[in-house]
Amino acid sequence: MSNEETAAVRELLYQLADDDFIHSYRGSEWLGLAPHIEEDVAASSITQDTMGHAAMFYQLLEELGEGDANQLAHDRQASERKNAIILELENGPGHYMGEPVYDWAFAVVRNYFYTQAKMTKIQSLQNSSYQPLADIAVKVRMELYYHLMHWKTWFIQLMGSGHEEAVTRMKAAIEKTSADLRGVFSYGGHHDSFVQEGLIEDEAVLLERWQQAIAPVLEGVGLGRVEAGLALGDGRKGIHTKDLETALETLREVYAIDKAAAW
Repeated sequence: MSNEETAAVRELLYQLADDDFIHSYRGSEWLGLAPHIEEDVAASSITQDTMGHAAMFYQLLEELGEGDANQLAHDRQASERKNAIILELENGPGHYMGEPVYDWAFAVVRNYFYTQAKMTKIQSLQNSSYQPLADIAVKVRMELYYHLMHWKTWFIQLMGSGHEEAVTRMKAAIEKTSADLRGVFSYGGHHDSFVQEGLIEDEAVLLERWQQAIAPVLEGVGLGRVEAGLALGDGRKGIHTKDLETALETLREVYAIDKAAAW
């Protein structure tokens, strides 16, 4: 690969890895707190898969000379992270170990919207000019099919429940999630290099494809088009919230005990 292509691949891999890493962590915080035991098991399995996807992306970065995959995942500062801001936001007030008051509606909407966005990107990455990434995309897509089916079902059930509180909370969660969802599609100023090198399709094309994918679901529950915004800023450019810093501090507690341990 040319130096330009290598730099573009690295940047894209950081975005993909960091997205899944923090999204998986937020999912793990629902362990023991999900609405029922069956969901606890299902959500935990999805969370584990997602962390596995992050690990594969970090491993590719290690193979490109970026350093140890464990270090890349656990030992980088918040300002170095490339994840979309919507994925780092807390599940709700309180702390996992101290009376958490988490919002299941927000979890469902964020999971559904992100998983559909991820599926859209993964489908594009299957044709990536960087073959190792294309190969991983094929593997990820197989698992992602079931993740997407799971969260789509929850979304439809809650929105179509007819329960006033459930619908109200879901609508609030849709507004909150959509306000920053464009960050998931952002390339952080690297659009030209990503597209010209054939790594992935145009971000605007993928965003519109996402809109088309969720449109029938939204229409089915009486909702119109959702506009994806960038209210809190672009995480691809190192802009993040305090929520990410707090999450990374928690994640490092175990890693710091023995940094040489297998991740």
